Amino acid sequence: MPKGGQENSPSVSSQQDRTLVELALEGDQQAYQKLMEKYIGALTRHVQKMVRRQGEVEDLVQECFIKAFSALKSYSAEYAFSTWLYKIATNHTIDFLRKRKLKTMSIDAPISTKDGEIEFELPDASYRPDRHIVEDERKMLIQAAIEHLPEKYHRVIMMRHQQEKSYEEIAQELDLPLGTVKAHIFRARALLYKFLRDKRYSL
Repeated sequence: MPKGGQENSPSVSSQQDRTLVELALEGDQQAYQKLMEKYIGALTRHVQKMVRRQGEVEDLVQECFIKAFSALKSYSAEYAFSTWLYKIATNHTIDFLRKRKLKTMSIDAPISTKDGEIEFELPDASYRPDRHIVEDERKMLIQAAIEHLPEKYHRVIMMRHQQEKSYEEIAQELDLPLGTVKAHIFRARALLYKFLRDKRYSL
């Protein structure tokens, strides 16, 4: 039973989060690290409820933290940091699943009905004559950003995204601790995200 009518007061955990957010906004890198360490387990379990492939889960969780930390100035202390973080994670994961579904959904197969099979075509409502030019420009920007990464970050990003190696394979090949590999990939993505955000592109 709460004492003194304090049922609406923030919990110790929430107060700690708000202090860490304030420190992070002041440039304290350890505060970012502490927030990540506190929520990475719970956020991983949250994303796993929507995505099954472990490699995708790890990538999505990293991307969620990057998005959250990049938008930290927009966080309002009126709400629990955990609630805000989960909302970002949920929206980011739903976007990922929607894009994957669009890439894999086939509209070429005929549909069986009682009157036989029928085929149909969907109009491309997103058609833009310059879309391929925009995509090419985006790819060039991403590649340029990757090329300018420090060597230790450039190497792991290339292995992860171009060679499609797992975190474990990268760690083994480079003879690095798994945690170091994950930290390098996280930092590399954060740098790429900032570069593209400044250029008004999205990962």
